Amino acid sequence: MRRAISVVTTIVVIATFVSCGRKVMVPPRIDLKQHEVVGIIDFECDKKGDLAPFTTRKFTEAIRRDQEMIRIISLGTVAEVLREIGHDKLSKAAFQAIGEEYDVATVFTGDLFISDVRPDISIALLFVAGMSVSAEVDATLEAQMVETESGASLWSTSVSKTREIGNVTIWEGGGFGFDAEDPERAYGKLVNALVEDASRDFRVTWRRE
Repeated sequence: MRRAISVVTTIVVIATFVSCGRKVMVPPRIDLKQHEVVGIIDFECDKKGDLAPFTTRKFTEAIRRDQEMIRIISLGTVAEVLREIGHDKLSKAAFQAIGEEYDVATVFTGDLFISDVRPDISIALLFVAGMSVSAEVDATLEAQMVETESGASLWSTSVSKTREIGNVTIWEGGGFGFDAEDPERAYGKLVNALVEDASRDFRVTWRRE
């Protein structure tokens, strides 16, 4: 019995020692200083509200967090940019025109896709109009960085998450409504999780030695 306890204790000590090894900082895989000036077009989202600009701002903050002082220009929405350069879609020629018009070397674009909400309530509550409940949604964030001189994609990512959100209201008759005008309160945790994964190549990471 004592021997068994001794073996277990030894294993625990070794595991603790290994897990507490020295942490080493790993620089960002992509140095944005090499891609200045950087332009960002507002991400697009298939839901109403301020979710798209909110996600764009969070992503911008994340990619520059562990970089040196980076020159980043907010270019506006896709529609605004296309109107300014006289194109009807973001093609190779359009990105080259963006580079000339805004004097940027690279451009970030992105799309956020949100599923319909899945309210966490019982059938008995479906007809209680005005009740606010929590719900789950699936979300996918796609982003890419394009070189304007060539129109070629230099980097891209796609990340997905499932999270609980707030501000879901039951309508009279059993329908559901979602208020995304306050994205920090409604979608904040979801967007933060997506952005943290999507921006990983531009941030410092840590490994144990």
